[in-house]
Amino acid sequence: MRKEGNAYCYVNEQTGVLSHAYETFTHPITNGPRGGFDVHIYHFQGNAEQSTYARALWERIRREFPELRIYRFFDKPIGPHPIAMFEVNLFTPAQFGAFISWLVIHRGPLSVLIHPNTEEEERDHTQRATWMGERLPLDLSVFKRMRETQVTMEAKTDQEQN
Repeated sequence: MRKEGNAYCYVNEQTGVLSHAYETFTHPITNGPRGGFDVHIYHFQGNAEQSTYARALWERIRREFPELRIYRFFDKPIGPHPIAMFEVNLFTPAQFGAFISWLVIHRGPLSVLIHPNTEEEERDHTQRATWMGERLPLDLSVFKRMRETQVTMEAKTDQEQN
């Protein structure tokens, strides 16, 4: 390791081999068809200025990033999300780097939740989440209901098999 420029900067010795994280998401983040990251872009549905900005951003993302999956424009809360939003899925680290850096500049007054997709939905939306702008409180009871439904369905499947 050598210093470069000043006492605060070090230059690492180059090996010629890049980290695998440039190509695939780190385990346990999914690299499958669900997408490795969800990006939720929020707007207050009662605020006409925010709604207009969000709709224009949604359209712009659809045009500038056609390779990304973008969901419909919700005009009311859905799931654990306390206000209206739309969602974008990112499938590769390259998409993550390109889109998130673009969104930092273009999100305007909107809050954004970025979370990985693993097998732990609630943890993905809380401990593993990153926010741009104001952090919004999520309705975490949704995840409890999802777990209860899953347990009920698994019990039914077990009964049917016996």
